[in-house]
Amino acid sequence: MSKGFRLLRVEYIFSVLVPCLLSIYLNDYDVFAHIWILAGFGFYAITGNTLNDVIDMKDPNEKETLERVQGYRRKEIFTISLASFLLGTVCFMNSIVANPLLGIYLAIIVISVIFYCLFKSLVIINHIILGISHILLPYFMIKINAGDISMNFFPDLTLFELLIILSIASVAFSGQMLHEMIDGDSLSKLSPKTSRLIIWIASIISLTIAIFSLVITQYIIFLPIVFFPFGIMYIFRKPRTDLVGRSSLKDVGIILGNLTFVYIIILIIAP
Repeated sequence: MSKGFRLLRVEYIFSVLVPCLLSIYLNDYDVFAHIWILAGFGFYAITGNTLNDVIDMKDPNEKETLERVQGYRRKEIFTISLASFLLGTVCFMNSIVANPLLGIYLAIIVISVIFYCLFKSLVIINHIILGISHILLPYFMIKINAGDISMNFFPDLTLFELLIILSIASVAFSGQMLHEMIDGDSLSKLSPKTSRLIIWIASIISLTIAIFSLVITQYIIFLPIVFFPFGIMYIFRKPRTDLVGRSSLKDVGIILGNLTFVYIIILIIAP
């Protein structure tokens, strides 16, 4: 296989497909009725990853990115990003033509991702924007595509759905903070004690939401999400100054995310 496929960073696609599949599972939708949206988000995930690399290639401190794109020019990476964006847009158009409201949600997602790529130095705010664009809005788009709409604009959510999706979003929020600490982005620019405090607060909040959601919804199959905040709090049991560049730790997080991706697929296809 060509080493160029590493540029696609397909291992990150789970981050946007998991919320979509979760929406399909919780509402017992037909997965094939939403195949165009799933495909569109798959291509858009590649677009976001490669666009992020195009921007990071200008920073000599982005050693991991520069190693991955070694031998390639920014124009070549941007070509991949543009191509995947066009392919994803074509996929989305099949659903947007039938329901133009999806186009508004998609536009918000695109603007949010571009904002994140350009202003990654913003602490906390960018994590919230990323959570909304990668988790909440994709989940909502599946609901809207299925016709579950309230007030002609918002998705019609049940209390159980809202609790589960908030649990997933809050856990992902904490995980993204750890991810950025390893990459040397926004949160790593703060003092070790401040970073630890922020991550502990985020982890405790996500743990509280996850436990409360499990107690209320009785969805025991989502019990594994409770353990993720514990892992992050353990990593930050003391202020850390040695996380930048710890790719092995980031790889573990990516693997866990993909295992979760596989788990939800099994939930959907299991009788």
